[in-house]
Amino acid sequence: MIRRLTNINHWGDIMTNLTVRYLGGPTSIIEVGGLRLLTDPTFDAPGEYPIGSRSLTKTMDSPIAPAEVGPIDAVLLSHDQHPDNLDRLGREYLADAPLVLSTGQAEGRLGGAVRAVPNWTEVELPRPDGGVLLVTGVPAQHGPDGSEPLVGEVTGFVLSGDGLPTVYVSGDNASLDVVRAIAERFATVDVAVLFAGAASTPLLEGAFLTLTSELAAEAAKILDAGQVVPLHFEGWAHFSQGGDTLVAAFDQAGLADRLHLLAPGEDVRF
Repeated sequence: MIRRLTNINHWGDIMTNLTVRYLGGPTSIIEVGGLRLLTDPTFDAPGEYPIGSRSLTKTMDSPIAPAEVGPIDAVLLSHDQHPDNLDRLGREYLADAPLVLSTGQAEGRLGGAVRAVPNWTEVELPRPDGGVLLVTGVPAQHGPDGSEPLVGEVTGFVLSGDGLPTVYVSGDNASLDVVRAIAERFATVDVAVLFAGAASTPLLEGAFLTLTSELAAEAAKILDAGQVVPLHFEGWAHFSQGGDTLVAAFDQAGLADRLHLLAPGEDVRF
């Protein structure tokens, strides 16, 4: 049985500005500095979803419909080319989104409100209090070295700002070298939102396309992340690891108190 770790340590004023609500798969609502951000929108029903000559199998429904998301200031889209990160209803949702931050390839394919955020560049989002939330595009590697021509471009994000926690959103990343590069750029990561699940498909037989549970725990150590919220570890048949292995890996690494493993629809308030 999956042990859901939802006991929250309050760190003072800086962490009262952050809530993460898990909506299943890679989809979450992050509320920080008075802004609401949606990650990788996926709302389709369970079933088979074609991609090239193969298909991916979704096994869990979303706890809410797109119309129930509420006002969003921006979408953080790690990539658009895979249905487990952007599905049919997710694409429809983007049509009304005020801003979508993503890759250059996604901007070229989707157009509309999609804006590319190249690695290490920043976008300033105005906050209701008059400050800004900085969204920095950071690298993500969706598989082993050399896999990008097969899997396509992916991006991660770091959220930061005066008086705000620093939040890393990994996107579909499988590389600890990428995590080390981010740790070198950002001295503090208060919360790491890590896409895990050890995804594996016939496209790259024998390779993992996202972090394994053990690598997720190691990534948390590299970042010295104060809190960790996993995404994208359940709901699809191509995930080879899930909540149980995340709990075990973080226990083994001595990081159990940092892990917040949420059920779909649950949130964690820091």
